[in-house]
Amino acid sequence: MAIATVIALYVITALVFLAADAVMLTKFMRPLFERYISDWLLDSPRLGAAAAFYLAYVAGLVYLVSLPALKAGDPMRALVQGAILGAMAYGTYEFTNWATLKNWSVMQVAADVTWGAVLTGVSAWVGVTVVRVFA
Repeated sequence: MAIATVIALYVITALVFLAADAVMLTKFMRPLFERYISDWLLDSPRLGAAAAFYLAYVAGLVYLVSLPALKAGDPMRALVQGAILGAMAYGTYEFTNWATLKNWSVMQVAADVTWGAVLTGVSAWVGVTVVRVFA
């Protein structure tokens, strides 16, 4: 597969992921987390840590999910496998916190795991679909 195709797949997936997550974090997740752990939240996020997460997470998503789905010519595979990866990744964070932190809520777990599955699956699907159209 051409390197330009892989780069396009990464960029498209990252743009979808970042745009959707920015909206969700500001409109829904931050208020939800403020309800349960407001005194633990920073006024603004640590951008270096956030950038490291997004760059690495999208790279892993592209490598593990999107490239195999693109090679198979199956965007739905990207959606399903992306959703599984997202539920596992976000679930690791959420269930660990719920297991170890007294103020963590099952509402945080349910919302964030669901969002991780939807966000990851849809981002992978859009990336594969767009690249298939233009590549």
